[in-house]
Amino acid sequence: MKTIGLIERLTRWAGYVGAWLTFPLVASLVYEVFSRYVLGRPTLWAFEISYMVMGAIFMLGMANALRVGQHVSVDVVSQRFAPRTKALVNLVCYAGFLPVLGWLVWELSFYALEAFASSERSGRSAWNPVIWPVFSVWLLGFLLLALQVIAEMLKFVATLTGRAVGQGEGS
Repeated sequence: MKTIGLIERLTRWAGYVGAWLTFPLVASLVYEVFSRYVLGRPTLWAFEISYMVMGAIFMLGMANALRVGQHVSVDVVSQRFAPRTKALVNLVCYAGFLPVLGWLVWELSFYALEAFASSERSGRSAWNPVIWPVFSVWLLGFLLLALQVIAEMLKFVATLTGRAVGQGEGS
């Protein structure tokens, strides 16, 4: 299905972006340690950068983690199910999870827009950056997770109906 392929390309891309963000995270922390202990002048921004970038890594990676099956699951019982039974159980569980994700996306869109409109600041350090980029990444992360849940549900429906999912999807 083209829909699954499109969603999974988006989540894969977000996972790559999240992975690449580890480099500026490490660089900022190394600079902070150097500045603090060698130069004797700690930075005003390293704390803010570290939690914002780490949050972005997590948020951008969670849909990709679902795509590749890396979320924590307890499958002691379900591993014994036939593929169609397992698909049905997963479909029901994901159908219950999807409204929660929809609500999160809805509410986060308001948080991000309000923070942007008011130029809300973090208030956590002397640097005090605007916070709307953080809320926007949270919004994007949960939107991508909701889309990936839809892609997984489409795969479960394909399993239940006996249709094969196209090559490259679900990988």
